Amino acid sequence: MSEPPGWVRSVGEDSVILVHVGPGKTRAGIVGFHGPSLRVSLRARPVGGAANRELLALLAAALGVRRGALSIESGLRGRDKRVRIGRLGPDVVRARLRTALSVDVPVGHD
Repeated sequence: MSEPPGWVRSVGEDSVILVHVGPGKTRAGIVGFHGPSLRVSLRARPVGGAANRELLALLAAALGVRRGALSIESGLRGRDKRVRIGRLGPDVVRARLRTALSVDVPVGHD
């Protein structure tokens, strides 16, 4: 799977990633890319901030950082979001999320 340009960028010591979420799915995980954004499926519905909380917890686990190191900069009420990751450079973010992608993406059978 090829990686779209610009889905992760550096902002000072932090990184910002573009994320497209699909709430209310049967399985949560990082599932690939949706245009220029990382695509993430969430089990939680977008009610009372539950989907946003699940998104930050899922990304924190995949990146190996505290949940408090992440914040949603924009898109609190939409599917398209910008998530800031504190004190982690874009190269490290790419490497760690690439590992999560290789585990979560189902392999097709011939």
